[in-house]
Amino acid sequence: MGNQWLAVACATHVRRGRAAGFMQICHGKASPLRRIRPGDVVVYYSPTVTFQGGDRLQAFTAIGIVADGEPYQVDMGGGFHPYRRDVQWLPAVEAPILPLLDTLHLTAGRRNWGYQLRFGLLPLTECDIGLIAAATGAVLPEVAGKLRPWLQDEPVP
Repeated sequence: MGNQWLAVACATHVRRGRAAGFMQICHGKASPLRRIRPGDVVVYYSPTVTFQGGDRLQAFTAIGIVADGEPYQVDMGGGFHPYRRDVQWLPAVEAPILPLLDTLHLTAGRRNWGYQLRFGLLPLTECDIGLIAAATGAVLPEVAGKLRPWLQDEPVP
């Protein structure tokens, strides 16, 4: 079974990556993407709609499974050559974090819960991924022939 990750980026950037089937984090750095492996679950949290914007969103904006392959570099012009990973994004809706703050291991009991998000990539517990998946309406696939624990009572499609 893979690991679970929370990536942080503005919603505009997440939506662009979701439409094209990739993820990019920490301003295009390769090293955080190398921590992620094929089969890992990634969920994006977007504090704002636009990069460095004052347009607060505070929502989970995408959830998916990291595809096979390694991080790769692209040329976006203007001398910007960020690294990306391919992701199979799951059907999901954006979901606010506020109703989950007291439930998620990531944030429960933390008055300054957003401070840790400045790192851009954080490991998550399976329980947290399950709660986020439920909030976004995403259905995570089977892993190694077993449904993830939070889906065991759900019918298999």
